[in-house]
Amino acid sequence: MALNVMAGPGDDAVPGPTLERLLSVMGAGALELCVAPGGLAVVVEGITVLDPLEPALSRGQLLLAVGVDPQSAAALDVVRDAARAGAAAVVLGQGRSGRPPDALRTAAEAAGTALLFRTAWFGWTELVGALRAGLVLAGAPADPAASAVPLGDLNGLADAVAVLVGGAVTIEDLESRVLAYSSTKEDVDELRRLTILGRRVPEWRVSAMREAGFFRALWGSGDVIHRPAHGDNPERLVVAVRAGGEVLGSIWVAAAGTDLPPHASDTLRSAARVAAAHLLHHRSHRTDARLTEDAARALLDGRGSAAVLTERTGIPAHGHCAVLAVRPGAARRGDSGAGETAGKLCALLAVCCGAYDVTPVVLPVDRGALILLGALHEDPRRAVEQVSQLGTSLVRQVADTFGPDARIGLGTVVDTLTDLPESRRSADLALRALLSPGEHRAVAFASEVAETIALNEVLDTLTGTEPAPDTPVARLVAYDAGHGGGTMVETLRAYLDHFGHVPDTARALGVHANSLRHRISRLTEVSGLDLRSPDARLLAQLQLRLLERGGGREA
Repeated sequence: MALNVMAGPGDDAVPGPTLERLLSVMGAGALELCVAPGGLAVVVEGITVLDPLEPALSRGQLLLAVGVDPQSAAALDVVRDAARAGAAAVVLGQGRSGRPPDALRTAAEAAGTALLFRTAWFGWTELVGALRAGLVLAGAPADPAASAVPLGDLNGLADAVAVLVGGAVTIEDLESRVLAYSSTKEDVDELRRLTILGRRVPEWRVSAMREAGFFRALWGSGDVIHRPAHGDNPERLVVAVRAGGEVLGSIWVAAAGTDLPPHASDTLRSAARVAAAHLLHHRSHRTDARLTEDAARALLDGRGSAAVLTERTGIPAHGHCAVLAVRPGAARRGDSGAGETAGKLCALLAVCCGAYDVTPVVLPVDRGALILLGALHEDPRRAVEQVSQLGTSLVRQVADTFGPDARIGLGTVVDTLTDLPESRRSADLALRALLSPGEHRAVAFASEVAETIALNEVLDTLTGTEPAPDTPVARLVAYDAGHGGGTMVETLRAYLDHFGHVPDTARALGVHANSLRHRISRLTEVSGLDLRSPDARLLAQLQLRLLERGGGREA
């Protein structure tokens, strides 16, 4: 197990936050307590994401059992193993039933480990960010390495503050540009909607506040400012974020549906102290992150320098490395736009990769992402196993968040960073094969889908998606167009896919075997196709594949 987002249990001078304090500052929006047989005074040293391949767990960790069904026997093992390792608590998802099974509750009580559940409306990625901020608010020292993904961390901080204060949050810079905002589910006021859509406070609003002397008061004040509700605008709280004597930005909280609670000002005051480190990191690493991304892209395109990427990331120029090509599933109803989806995907991949002993660089690309993995195991076989295990783990995480059709192509493990374009090409080929019709695997190396890759290359050399005129498949297409239903082409495709085996083909089509025999007789009569000829069958298969492409079935 890995992904410790706190510094660890080494500082005796500063006691860590207790589970009771953490739950208090987190509120009821993110976690639900099931049982705490040992009480809530246990100290939480940090957050760890479950990794079955690395079972070691430090004491005092809050273990996030991502991907473990609470109804399964595996959940019982996770709770017992966590208790033996001295975990502070175990957090599970809601599962299919939405209620914890009695056996799991009993196991937690017997093991003496607290058991919590993630609320249904709080995703794992958002929970990690909220817990990071919650631990700091509960008394833990801020972790300087907590901002592996700067913008993701700011959004996580905004979500955490929103949960703690019970309102809608935006984090803004000195120019009133929106750096992050909480994913509040309630209806929000028009001003917040315009601010988020424009990624900055509307100019007319900024001008009005400037003329009223509001910014002068905000930057000069060391405390939370309350702005009462006015017309359609709900009450707001705002506080400046400072580091030393320098103002870095501000945090705004707007009431969303209900009045802000009495403790909101105190919570926001504490959040401002936490936010200072995040904003400093964001400002200093924003340019660095862009330069790192540019260096990685250039290298993968075969035009960059391995030395530059090594300098920016610390990934050794000589050593096993690989590329993974990731495609999330089809967007679900209500999902955010493409830009936010890409950001969410990259943040998720960066967080999940942190659970493995690899050095990743995550790059957004069209409809997905690329992961550059460096510092893999020096033994080639172990390096390949690392890539395979990581890909299998990641595809489950991506599918859980974005949909069941997630696919990951695994690139060839290469010896140096200079060889990464070769790995990227094999990852892209593998991903394309996994997206082909009839392929049900979710993750694979190119060598595991070599036949599909070769077929795609053959089809790529053929021009057009319509079958050549006067061929049997062309006659069937014309017949279906005239008589409706498309049954002839569908029947031929199924018949060839099942090697002419009538019972299997009939089951696939959902028809009686005698009805299928009648169809086969009719389609050979209409098309003139000689099913006894290997060449005729091969040509028909190729033309049917091209028809599938023309119909948009290949992603």
